[in-house]
Amino acid sequence: MTTLTPHDPAPATPATAIPAPAAGRDRIRHHPRHRRHHATGWRELIDAVRESGQYPTRAEAESVTRVVLSALGGHVVGDERVDLARALPEEAARVIASQIPAPRSLTAAEFVDSVAARTEGATPATARWDVSSVLSVLPPLVGDALVTRVLAQLPPGYALLFGRAELAPAG
Repeated sequence: MTTLTPHDPAPATPATAIPAPAAGRDRIRHHPRHRRHHATGWRELIDAVRESGQYPTRAEAESVTRVVLSALGGHVVGDERVDLARALPEEAARVIASQIPAPRSLTAAEFVDSVAARTEGATPATARWDVSSVLSVLPPLVGDALVTRVLAQLPPGYALLFGRAELAPAG
């Protein structure tokens, strides 16, 4: 791998600056710009969701991830949607980007209910678990700044789904 000093010109191709995948669980914390180049990015995301939600199989974690990301894709718009898709592995980006924007914003509870309606046999409680299992793994993947921008677009209540405290404005 080429090491650059502040006085070195940029490498001829971006691929020369991409680090090798890290060993172990820390692989999921790659810089978002670099992760899209790794074929394992989607698998790492699914593994993180599987661990977060304690799903018994990778297939179940993948199904939950697709449902939640497709629901989210309809509610995040503009630059935040583009940046979110860019920061995620390619397969996740396709799921987000393929959604038609929702006609109205859903409250966090309505969002969870919409995920329950998309998931066979789900209850509001299991859907909340699924949503939190997926959304809570996104901040380390895409960065806290982008999550903050996404949350600013959404109605109050979503922060908890992303694993953040929801602070009420001082009144």
